Amino acid sequence: MSDVFHKQVADRVALLELRRPPHNFIDEAVLTELADAVLSFDDQDEISCVVIAAQGKHFCAGVDLRGIGAAGIRRFYRQALRLFSGRTPVVAAVHGAAVGGGLGLALAADFRVTAPDARFTANFARLGFHHGFGLSVTLPRAVGQQRALELLYTGRSVSGTEALELGLCDRTADDPRGAAIAFASEIAGSAPLSLPAIRSTMRRAMVAEVSAALDIEANAQAALLGTADFAEGIAASVEKRPPRFKSS
Repeated sequence: MSDVFHKQVADRVALLELRRPPHNFIDEAVLTELADAVLSFDDQDEISCVVIAAQGKHFCAGVDLRGIGAAGIRRFYRQALRLFSGRTPVVAAVHGAAVGGGLGLALAADFRVTAPDARFTANFARLGFHHGFGLSVTLPRAVGQQRALELLYTGRSVSGTEALELGLCDRTADDPRGAAIAFASEIAGSAPLSLPAIRSTMRRAMVAEVSAALDIEANAQAALLGTADFAEGIAASVEKRPPRFKSS
């Protein structure tokens, strides 16, 4: 069964739905399938905007890091870059948690519509790890450099309501999926040749910056994979206790 379901849900609007409930952890295979689906709409004249949503409890609770090494990280980020580089506008409908790589996935979209009680978390430092998925670029673009540093250094969670105040999301709604589809329909009402041209122009610099950042982030993550602090961070997260880091 496919991990990414898609269908046309309104005039010129397609829905992509992650189907790995309850947490929708992603890995290279899932991200490849998602990028393939997003890019496929660039060649479909009848689709002008895409909504990314998810089944289950959370939008995306992060990346499945089991068994991953330096080469796997780089392959994963090659697929992430493909997700950034399409020509069709994307709206993310976020419910539950968007954690770590899930936050990176949400920020790869043009817009985010979220539930007020959703949770956005860049928890990498709390895991003894380095952030990835282009967050070096996308997070400060959304919330500003100082707020991005705070969120990355502390790993604290941000509610959907606070996310709207910070600029981390664009709209809140009790039904983020329905609201995202309505927003996408509004976008799709514009001229179908204008939208991809505008997106290409407006995202050109960001995509170039993300491409460079992904290489740097991959190197930083690879360097921390084998550390005792990373092992402790993962163990503490699984055991739901404060981590005890030792700088090793």
